[in-house]
Amino acid sequence: MLHKPTDATINSVLAGPVLRPWDVEPAVVELQELLRAHGFRLTITGEFDSHTEDAVLIFQRQKGVRIDAIVGPKTWAALKQNLKPGARTLRKGHSGMDVYEMQGLLQVNGYATNRDGFFTDETKQAVLDFQRNHKLRETGQVDRVTWSVLENNPQ
Repeated sequence: MLHKPTDATINSVLAGPVLRPWDVEPAVVELQELLRAHGFRLTITGEFDSHTEDAVLIFQRQKGVRIDAIVGPKTWAALKQNLKPGARTLRKGHSGMDVYEMQGLLQVNGYATNRDGFFTDETKQAVLDFQRNHKLRETGQVDRVTWSVLENNPQ
C-alpha cells in the first residue's frame, strides 16, 4: 500500500546543508545535478563556482526564493520538490520527491524498499535487483532507461 509522506518526512527529504559560493563539498555535486535537472547547463565539478552561483541566483529569482546565492532550506525545497521523473540520475545519498516516487514504483513492481524519499543502501539493492531482473545495466542508479522501465513495466 502506498502512503503519502508526512510533513515531517517531506521537510527532511527536501533539506540539505547550507551551501555558499566557493564551497567545495559533496553536497555541491547534488546541487549542480539538481540545477541541471531544472534546465541549467552546468558542469558537475563539486565546486560552488561562479557558474553555479549564477544558476542559483537565476533559480532563486524564478522560484520566488530569497535571491542571495545561499542554498538554504527554501532553495533546497524548491530544487527537490517538483522534478520530472528521470530529470536526474538518482543514486545513493540523494533525496527528494523524485526519489520518493521512484521508491513507490519499486514497491508497485514488487521490490522491497522503504518509501521515504531517501536513496539508502536498501533502495540501491532494490534498484540493483530490478535492473538484474529486467536485464538492464546493473549500476544501482536510476537513469532515464531504468525510469522508463519502472514506469512502463507490465505486472
